[in-house]
Amino acid sequence: MSDQQPQSKPVIAVVFGGRSSEHVISCATAGSVLQAIDRDVYDVVPVGIATDGRWVLPDADPEKLRIVSATELPSVAGDATPVALTPGDGSARLTSSPAGEPPQVLGNVDVVFPLLHGPWGEDGTLQGMLEMAGVRYVGAGVLASAVSMDKAYMKVVLNQAGLPTMPSVVVTAREWRIDEEGARAKVAELGYPVFVKPARAGSSMGISKVHDAAELEAAILEAQQHDPKVLVEGFAGGAREIECGVLGTLDGGAQTSVPAEIRIGGDHEFYDFAAKYLPEESTQLDVPADLPADVVARVQELSVGVFEAVGCEGLARVDFFLMPDGSLVVNEINTMPGFTPTSMYPRMWAASGVAYPELVERLISLALARDTGLR
Repeated sequence: MSDQQPQSKPVIAVVFGGRSSEHVISCATAGSVLQAIDRDVYDVVPVGIATDGRWVLPDADPEKLRIVSATELPSVAGDATPVALTPGDGSARLTSSPAGEPPQVLGNVDVVFPLLHGPWGEDGTLQGMLEMAGVRYVGAGVLASAVSMDKAYMKVVLNQAGLPTMPSVVVTAREWRIDEEGARAKVAELGYPVFVKPARAGSSMGISKVHDAAELEAAILEAQQHDPKVLVEGFAGGAREIECGVLGTLDGGAQTSVPAEIRIGGDHEFYDFAAKYLPEESTQLDVPADLPADVVARVQELSVGVFEAVGCEGLARVDFFLMPDGSLVVNEINTMPGFTPTSMYPRMWAASGVAYPELVERLISLALARDTGLR
């Protein structure tokens, strides 16, 4: 028997919650990931970010992190014990500050698993902090996160790479305030109906389908509740909604899942928050999608193209419109897609032969293997 002490397990900090309107979704995602990480292989520290931005040691009971109904939603309590990450060399030190006591070092963190959706988490801000702290983390880097979060700039990057997107215009808060008539005119050029959405939000928060000019103001104001920068996008009439998962590989490449299809039912005109997350909704998720082999191949090829165009790492879900004429148009890329076992991204990988715990393990392994700093 060797006299050497056994090597300690890597420490994974699962960070969730956050300041964005997708706080609830992040909590639900964290509950699933916390259950899936193999505690025989990793030590796990849950870290919550309250809606006011405070970092705390949260109650991470997975049952308390489930979305039960529209009125029973999980959240991170801001009055829990504060924690902080301090820079290290390939790892970061996690310190807690209990009330009335000196700070306590909880240990070094080898990988941060950021399960934050939306601004101040999925948009490059947290990634920048982790880069400065010199700690590895799961998922896309600063630029890829920022570009993918901002749907307007995402379109600029994808179009430059020759990837098709829906026509759209941006309406800033200043423009709507000082030149509403001009903003209305450029929206009208898209032709109604249009979709009005926050430029930097997700989970269908703040999105409205606008049938005519009379509905535009209310939709703009609703989107501005989530982001002062608003994207107005043309309507993909008659299109099918197709999604595909992308997963990085240890050699720097990327592989794709089988595609899936979202079919909206009931009273929903589009894939809104209720259709996505609330129980007993009539949305149908076809995994895998019923598509001809050549369309599947094209979806997968374009998904890797989108992933590489924005410089993504780790994981992404790429969403498409399959138009009536058979063409594919990129809707968006999500660098931290919904990640509960019933979410589309893990379901696509499960249908591709990668079970949920293995998917979580692969993402952690990718993060542990990559360098800190510029890559």
